[in-house]
Amino acid sequence: MERIPHFINGALISDAERFGPVFNPATGVQEKEVALASAARVEEAIEAARAALPGWRATSLARRTAIFFKVRELLMQRRPELAALLTSEHGKVLSDAEGEITRGLENIEFATGLSHMLKGERSEQVSGGVDVHSVRQPVGVVACITPFNFPAMVPLWMIGSALACGNTVLLKPSEKDPSSAIFIAGVFAEAGLPAGVLNVVHGDKEAVDVLLEHPAVKAISFVGSTPIAQSIYKRAADHGKRVQALGGAKNHMVVLPDADLNMAADAAVSAAYGSAGERCMAVSVLVAVGSIADDLVEAISTRMAALTIGPGTDPASQMGPLITAEHRDMVASYVAGAANEGATVVVDGREHEFDSNGFFIGVSLIDHVKPGMKVYDDEIFGPVLSVVRVETYADAVKLVNDNEFGNGVAIFTRDGGAARQFEFDVEAGMVGVNVPIPVPVGTFSFGGWKNSLFGDTHMYGPESIRFYTRGKVVTTRWPDPSTSVIDLGFPQVD
Repeated sequence: MERIPHFINGALISDAERFGPVFNPATGVQEKEVALASAARVEEAIEAARAALPGWRATSLARRTAIFFKVRELLMQRRPELAALLTSEHGKVLSDAEGEITRGLENIEFATGLSHMLKGERSEQVSGGVDVHSVRQPVGVVACITPFNFPAMVPLWMIGSALACGNTVLLKPSEKDPSSAIFIAGVFAEAGLPAGVLNVVHGDKEAVDVLLEHPAVKAISFVGSTPIAQSIYKRAADHGKRVQALGGAKNHMVVLPDADLNMAADAAVSAAYGSAGERCMAVSVLVAVGSIADDLVEAISTRMAALTIGPGTDPASQMGPLITAEHRDMVASYVAGAANEGATVVVDGREHEFDSNGFFIGVSLIDHVKPGMKVYDDEIFGPVLSVVRVETYADAVKLVNDNEFGNGVAIFTRDGGAARQFEFDVEAGMVGVNVPIPVPVGTFSFGGWKNSLFGDTHMYGPESIRFYTRGKVVTTRWPDPSTSVIDLGFPQVD
């Protein structure tokens, strides 16, 4: 059976005391096993990153830039290979996998502008013969802990900016689909990244505990569920680390009565069921305002009947399986419980039959959902769309703002004034207007509000540069030696 190794100090290391299974979700068959790092193995990787830090930090910006251009070139060439790897371990259809890589590449492209992003500022003659300038310097060794749902994109979001800023990185990907991280590390090595600058260790809680507490790790980037994000934020911060921990979501899509019905229905289906709903920006709540509700539910259910669900390798498939059998069963339990809570199950994905032992489930649509129901309150992370009916725009905004999460939100309307007011009123980090999944392009930053983010800094884009660097201000004076005197007083403005 294929064994997925660690990547430490430029070398692949396969030996371990423990191993975890890696399944093909489309067949339900274990095809690989992944080495799970012990505490000693994680410390080995940290030491490799620490040893490589002085040399990488001293590497010229021009040289770093050249490496990132080469990484982009190699990833573009090998995108089909990486997409196939993603599909085999995650289950998403190949078009989704290629789209994920494209969005990850945006941050590599952003990182090629590091010479501009790392520029400081300078003020001349702030006092007599005194100048001041600022610089941004790397924080040191950075740990990146990434989720299973985007095993290529999220690592690229993190490591691109972290490496560009001169840090060394220890990447801990999800043990459910870990091969993409090794593939990416290999690409960086081929592009000329020195050994030890980027290391990959696989593992579970044992590995994460070391990262959160080791004094050599100066910053933690994390994406995952809200309870874990909150725990990681607290523990890492208690150990003096800089932390950005992105948590869960319950993204709402508000549809006003004047919206284009077909556009809204198409958007709801793609945003709720794309990638089998396993994405933190998936639309999981449709907020139907006023008279549009009945027609919108009918339009969505009609479109759902035409969806093709099957293996991600089949070009006809529009949605693949879920990541594990346990997760599939958990998603099914929410559909099973919805009717008991008073909701109406319009389309029941559990009734969809498959000629496979893979981790498949059909798409579900649940109407007349209300806050307080588990199907509304919890992040399901699967192909389940809830419909909440409200009477007014104000009711819709209150519903969104009262929710504990604040990751993404969208509004569908033809009314520019209503859309503008929604941007102003809504409490969420990312807002779409007639765009169901408003993930920012790579030159902006990604992140939510409320219980969707723990820490002050969003991911990738300009905010990532601030997260992965520390500011330093230098004050200089070069007096004329013939006139210099000792002055113990506070500098005076001339």
